[in-house]
Amino acid sequence: MKAKTIFFCTECGNESPKWSGRCSVCGAWNSMVEQSESVAKTGKKSSVKKAVKASSITDIDTSDEIRFHTGMGELDRVLGGGAVKGSLVLVGGAPGIGKSTLMLQICQQLGVSSKVLYVSGEESAHQLKMRAQRLGVDSANLYVLSETCLGNILTCVEAESPDILIVDSIQTLYNEDLDSPAGGVGQVKDCTMALMQLAKGQGITVFVIGHVNKEGSIAGPKVLEHMVDCVLYFEGDQHMTYRILRAAKNRFGATNEIGVFEMMDSGLKEVENPSEMLLSGRPEDAPGTCVTCVMEGARPVLAEVQALIAPSGASNPRRTSNGFDFHRASMLLAVLEKRGGLKVSQCDAYLNIIGGLTLDEPAADLAGIVAIASSYLDKPVPNSMAAIGEVGLSGEIRSISHLEQRLSEVQRLGFTQCMIPANRSRDLKPLPNLELMPVKNVGQALQILVQGKIK
Repeated sequence: MKAKTIFFCTECGNESPKWSGRCSVCGAWNSMVEQSESVAKTGKKSSVKKAVKASSITDIDTSDEIRFHTGMGELDRVLGGGAVKGSLVLVGGAPGIGKSTLMLQICQQLGVSSKVLYVSGEESAHQLKMRAQRLGVDSANLYVLSETCLGNILTCVEAESPDILIVDSIQTLYNEDLDSPAGGVGQVKDCTMALMQLAKGQGITVFVIGHVNKEGSIAGPKVLEHMVDCVLYFEGDQHMTYRILRAAKNRFGATNEIGVFEMMDSGLKEVENPSEMLLSGRPEDAPGTCVTCVMEGARPVLAEVQALIAPSGASNPRRTSNGFDFHRASMLLAVLEKRGGLKVSQCDAYLNIIGGLTLDEPAADLAGIVAIASSYLDKPVPNSMAAIGEVGLSGEIRSISHLEQRLSEVQRLGFTQCMIPANRSRDLKPLPNLELMPVKNVGQALQILVQGKIK
């Protein structure tokens, strides 16, 4: 009897009884791969039923779920204060972004009190040694293994009994009991499940490195992200030295925390003051630029919003945004024309966020409006002024959360003026050397830009 086959989508993990050129769930093209149904089903049903008993949540002891520091404060911040014993952490990023470098660097500090096993399916032990020498990693408690077979790795883990296991990368591992090639949907799911059972059953902290696809998400089935405890994304341009580590999922801490690193010849260096880094090299007395403050988790970060408005020679003006939501940028242009009286509909508009940062909260709206108007009017924004606030469709400036923390960061970086929503100005305590400029709508913001004050 011929074995029944099913098809998996390599992008989202969707199962289908027949092949199609495009996935019906995520819409990806040429992502359906064939796999035997007997191979896809892992494990056999046990005929012996075990007696199970539920426990009261008040009787469960959490003292074993201890945190430990990795030796990098920025990584500890993203993890929520440190790594948790027995957790499974997935670190994703583009090739060459620094994932392996980060994991190998933390082995130096982890090796002080723990036994670390670094498993690489992409490099030989000799290559790992050369990279460790360049990074200054020479801990005697660091053990390396160049292996891709899951069974051999589990045997080595049983023999060495490490406290921490690092797998580089999950797409190179394969289970010899499955017929599908390494990196396939079935292999990635099965290997990740085995590592999760290892972490939860033996209390070993497991760090898994995963590649990303062209859309920027973890390659393989989406269920991979659901199985792990933490998902960390390493972002940044390979041609720039700065890298941003972002938590997309964290069962033991807050999400959307970021850690900032700088890639040096000797490895990754922590950037403790990302606001100063993102504002370095800012032009003076140049139109089309304004600074705002966004919240990345619990950390206020200053970012520079740049805009370029130029007359368009085409019937359809071009709209481009980098690091700023495209649809929100289009909305701000429409509000500026309707409520601010600036004819930007016949102009090409370009918005850019400096430093590779992505702004996804409405607190940057007012800075975007000011930067666009500054470029259109060719009127420079004072270097000492920032803008924080959300812009509504009727042109009103609405309040945002954590305004006190944002203003403290603005003042600490040396800014002396800041546009804020008028309805929050009465509730704020005055800060030394920082003049608050409350605005009710877009029109008042333009008055400050042109005249320096509100009539």
